[in-house]
Amino acid sequence: MVEPAGAWDSAYHAPVLVGDILAALAAAPVVLDGTLGGGGHSAALLAEGHRVYAVDRDPDAVAAAGERLAEEAGTGRFRAFVANFAALDAVPELRAVRFDGILLDLGVSSHQLDDLARGFSFRPGAPLDMRMGGGEDAAGLLAEAQEAELAAVFREYGDEPRAARVAREIVRRRARRPFVTSDDLVAAIRGALGPRSGPGDFARLFQAVRIAVNDELRGLDAALPDLRERLSPGGRLAIVAYHSGEDRIVKRAFRDWSLACRCPPRQPLCSCGGRALGTLVTRRPVVPDGAEVARNPRARSAKLRVWQRAA
Repeated sequence: MVEPAGAWDSAYHAPVLVGDILAALAAAPVVLDGTLGGGGHSAALLAEGHRVYAVDRDPDAVAAAGERLAEEAGTGRFRAFVANFAALDAVPELRAVRFDGILLDLGVSSHQLDDLARGFSFRPGAPLDMRMGGGEDAAGLLAEAQEAELAAVFREYGDEPRAARVAREIVRRRARRPFVTSDDLVAAIRGALGPRSGPGDFARLFQAVRIAVNDELRGLDAALPDLRERLSPGGRLAIVAYHSGEDRIVKRAFRDWSLACRCPPRQPLCSCGGRALGTLVTRRPVVPDGAEVARNPRARSAKLRVWQRAA
């Protein structure tokens, strides 16, 4: 049965590329949803007969999805835990589990963006928080980071060519008073980039701060080999990225794992066995069509890549 567009949306989040993800993981009886969010992807997988384990570092997400999928949890087909996909062994129940499919839908959920108290938004009056779990918040990062570190955050995570100027403006302003709300960071961005800067600039640079606060790119890079090893032979890893840095990490890992020889280029003899760890399922990323983007504008930058472990 083909579900109508938006069938898996909830007030918490609208999952992207659901049909493509279901197709990619169709032959995976046991799936890990490593970014549970509002439970939309998990709900779709459960409806197709999969058994789903799920984790999310945000307790609010696990609570919302647990309520939504309580019936499936009662049958044992769905289990959810507050955890980071980069640290699955922290969950005793998951230490010995192998998965036929693993899904990561990176970035933030609609709920996190829309809940002003969570501080992910540049809307007026939002606190500078941006944490998906614990640790230092955005206000702390902006207060403590050195100017060079801030410049690197805006350049590498926000693709900002004037990153040094933004960092310098933040350091100048924080010497007078601390950054507390979104208004403080917006004012610093305008002070550095000029009065013509607007929502597009704010979105990119707030995203850069969020990525730094949650250590998202380094966490992803470190997690990928561990997730690969959690796959059963023939299992698939499906990842949706929204940021160029995320997508580069995924693309590079999938490419390297698919090479027949992974020895250093100057090594005279092959010592890795000359056998690829798996194969690329998607030669090019799968992106939402126009209808999905019109229904859910936040899907516009989504890119799905899929890799399959050797049998």
